[in-house]
Amino acid sequence: MKNSKFKFSVLFFMLLSMFLFSQEKMKFSSIPNILQRIEPNSKVDFWVLVYNSYGKDKEIRTSGGKKSYTPQFSGFDLFPSEDSFYYIAYSQAGKINYVLDLPSLKTFMGKIDNVEEAAIDATIEGYFVDEEFKDMAGNYYEDKSNYYLELGKLTSTECPYQKTHYTLTVSKSSGNVTDVKDNGTYIELYNKKCTNNPRLLKLEKKEEPKDEPKKSTKRR
Repeated sequence: MKNSKFKFSVLFFMLLSMFLFSQEKMKFSSIPNILQRIEPNSKVDFWVLVYNSYGKDKEIRTSGGKKSYTPQFSGFDLFPSEDSFYYIAYSQAGKINYVLDLPSLKTFMGKIDNVEEAAIDATIEGYFVDEEFKDMAGNYYEDKSNYYLELGKLTSTECPYQKTHYTLTVSKSSGNVTDVKDNGTYIELYNKKCTNNPRLLKLEKKEEPKDEPKKSTKRR
């Protein structure tokens, strides 16, 4: 009897530890490292991921026998308001093609093969990995059936600009988003043009002229 209780206890704690491990949050790596995890499902002879910053190209990843391609002057990004961009050049059936926007990137990836591709796919709907706030909008955990992505989204382009974080449940089998949980606003961004900027309002109150004391009109 004692032996069976001991075995049950060991099994219970093993299952508990497996559950806790499966729920452990992992932070996404940098945007270039996320993009390097792309696994195209279509048969391609060669592909290269290129990062362009200030007009200069840098090859981030090359796969297959390298072929010549034409440098591009536009592309896609996984974070809003970035000055730089990425593009992909690939060879398929002897022809060079280019991936210059997010819908084309989704087609190039095909089926969701890993959690990084799930995060890339979510950017098409406006979500992103916020590299400054990964604790709230740049991490994930998973279980046997799903990926759970905690990502950010720019939810207001009016002053103040707001970022909200969400938990997206992505099915591993289908790659579809099956649930979206709104976790609330995690940052509000003001700039000089925002008329409702609290810092500007405080400065305006300080600069309000004080009423001068009235001179006495009494005669001695």
